[in-house]
Amino acid sequence: MPGTPQDAEQDAVQESTPQAPQAAAGQSPPQPTDATYAPTDRTVPTRSPHRASYDKESVHAILDEGYVCHLGFVRDGAPVVLPTLYARVGERLYVHGSTGSRPLRMTGQADPGLPVCLTVTHVDALILARSAFHHSINYRSVVAHGIAHQVTDPEEKRLALDALVDNAVAGRSADSRPANNKELAATAVIRIDLGEVSAKVRTGGVNDEPEDLALPHWAGVVPLRKGYATPLDDAELAPGTRLPDYLRAL
Repeated sequence: MPGTPQDAEQDAVQESTPQAPQAAAGQSPPQPTDATYAPTDRTVPTRSPHRASYDKESVHAILDEGYVCHLGFVRDGAPVVLPTLYARVGERLYVHGSTGSRPLRMTGQADPGLPVCLTVTHVDALILARSAFHHSINYRSVVAHGIAHQVTDPEEKRLALDALVDNAVAGRSADSRPANNKELAATAVIRIDLGEVSAKVRTGGVNDEPEDLALPHWAGVVPLRKGYATPLDDAELAPGTRLPDYLRAL
């Protein structure tokens, strides 16, 4: 698979600043409902807009399947993108960090908050075409724009931290010692409301040119899957501690 295929590079990532959608003659632009987000200039992709979705259920499903996001913001006039843990609670995302991390410090300084862009992507398959140009990937992604605010309310902070732990392994927050006051003071959480958000999904197979179909190169889909290996006991595990059922079920 040579280099970075143009199709994968251009098609698998949502643009952060696309143009507004163009309504067909006699049609109005799509309107938000209780089940959808409102499309904006920043959430409508210029490439393959038919793959974009503003359905809340679809967006939530993509977010809930992951636990690592990429958080983008501007610092001293330059873009910064950081990988970090996140969790969704209703129409709000919580992002974990330390009190000394850049975005957490900046949310406390900015008024009324820190403009951010948060992305989550799942790669489901490699698409190997006969031509290098048409190599691609099947993916599901979400891009959310918003204003990040630091969580200062103690109860909301504990709720957010429990959600972050449970988002990685469901049921884990109830099976671990809660953070003490010292740990809470060293931990920071920011929240981002889901308002300006969209999903983009590619499914299907190879899109080769008709004249390339007879070429003697294998083409097709290579599915990818996420899995868990057998958990390994910590060397200092207390005697008699057994692997919990929620880990056996992974």
